[in-house]
This record gives sequence, structure tokens and C-alpha cells, in this order.
Amino acid sequence: MSNRMRARPVLAGFVEPCLPTTAAKPPSGPEWIHEVKHDGFRFQACRGAVGVRLITRNGYDWSTRFPAVLEAMWTLKVCSCLIDGELVVLDENGLATFELLRRGRRVNSAACLIAFDLLELDGENVAGFSNGRSG
Repeated sequence: MSNRMRARPVLAGFVEPCLPTTAAKPPSGPEWIHEVKHDGFRFQACRGAVGVRLITRNGYDWSTRFPAVLEAMWTLKVCSCLIDGELVVLDENGLATFELLRRGRRVNSAACLIAFDLLELDGENVAGFSNGRSG
């Protein structure tokens, strides 16, 4: 059975990510910050008492697929954290290439997480999310 056919699991601590929306032009002003859209998979990296997990934007645990990212999370000098980002594989020019990421286990050691939001740090909600939603 594929991941799409299974019911989405309910994971403790899962924060449903905010997703980008289409606009005719980007908003402007001092209150706006823009991020580059990398060509990869949206993930939340969660480190806590149960270990490190990589959770897809739909709530699936893909921790076993990207051991290099798990190892990097263990090197952080924190007790716990929740990082929202894009999991990518970079080509020889340093550009995120989705085709390389789709090759799966053959490139998983080259995968990295480009972090763009720190949601939780050492048990403190630093993003202001509530009711299981960020943003």
C-alpha cells in the first residue's frame, strides 16, 4: 500500500506546516521576509526525548530514509528542537536538484535540510504556534 493510500498518522508534537500560496506579485514592506523555494521535500526535523525524526508535511515519518540529516540533528547542542525546512540534495554546482533527491537510497547520504523556521527550542515554543498549527 502506498503512503497516499494510508490514513495520515497522528504524531505527538506534529505541527502542520504553513504552505506557500500563489500571488500576482510578492508582498512588500518592512514586515515581510521572503525565502527561496528550494527544489526538495518539505520536512520538519524533530529532536526530543524519543530521538530524532524527520516528518513530511503530511505527517509521515521518513527518518530511516535520510541518515545523514539524522546524524546532523544529533550534533546540535540542544536538548530538543523542531526545525521546519526543505530536504534537498545538491548537485555539483550547489543547486538543489529534485531528480537527485528522487533517486532515494543511492543519494541519501548527500541529503541536507535547509532550515527556514525554528519552531521549538529546548521545550520552548519560539514560533508562537498553537493548536497544532504553525504560522
